[in-house]
This record gives sequence, C-alpha cells and structure tokens, in this order.
Amino acid sequence: MKIIKADLTDPNQAADYIGLMSLYACDPMGGGKDFPKEVKSALPAALAKRPAVVVFLAYSDADQPIGLLTAIEGFSTFACKPLLNIHDVVVHPDFRGQGLAGQLLFIVEAEAKKRGCCKLTLEVLQGNGAAQKAYQGAGFAPYLLDPELGKAEFWEKKL
Repeated sequence: MKIIKADLTDPNQAADYIGLMSLYACDPMGGGKDFPKEVKSALPAALAKRPAVVVFLAYSDADQPIGLLTAIEGFSTFACKPLLNIHDVVVHPDFRGQGLAGQLLFIVEAEAKKRGCCKLTLEVLQGNGAAQKAYQGAGFAPYLLDPELGKAEFWEKKL
C-alpha cells in the first residue's frame, strides 16, 4: 500500500478521488446519496485551486484507490496559528479494519506539524463508532473547554 499527497489536476488522481468520495456519499455515514454530476465534475478542480486544501490518496499494492483524506487549513484565533480541519476520511469497504484510517491520520498530522498548525480538528457522527474508535486511537477527543459547559457541537446553516 502507498499513500500520496494528491495532485487533483492529474486526471487519474482526480477520478480516483471522485470515485472514493462518491462511495462515501452513498454510504449511510455519508448521507446515503451520491453527489450530483455537476459536483463530481467540478470538485477536483475547485479543490486544486485552493492552496489551503490538502488531499491524501491511498492505493493498494495493485494500485486500486482504497482511501483518502481531505483537510482544509483554517486559523485558530486563540493560538494565533493555523489548524487543519479534516473534512473527509474515506476507506473503501473492502479495506476497512486494517488500520488505513490511522495511517491517513498519521500522515495528515505530519502535514499539520510541517505547516506549523496548533491542532487538527474534525467532525464525526455520534452513531459512527468505527470512525470514533479510529480517531480516538489517533489521539482525538471531543472538544471540551469546561466540563460544566459540555462538549462543543457542530452546527450549520445552509445557504
């Protein structure tokens, strides 16, 4: 197996990325619905234009795309340093349970340290025990400033 920093301007890597992202989107943990065609065709180029985005692709020994991690650089006002938010972690169903997510998390941590980041962040569904186990194994924990105030929640407002 090998993990590379993806070049989404490369048509083959872009296709591998979209294939894995589509697989993730169709999974119940990704919403259970594939991306629209226009998103599939535009996403790699849109990400490639953003220097704050880093993507890692994992390949089997037979060069089959088997996993990916997408991270987007943000900024911590409290630390006055960049951070990397892990936006997507995808492992092909045939390769789950083999430690690939942990390897992707290790590699993105090295990237974050190289960029001088103060932390890595991510969101995980409450019902996704497998992902939670992988994240905990890599040292992640729920965001908590004060135990009396509880854990932080991820909220959104669609535009």
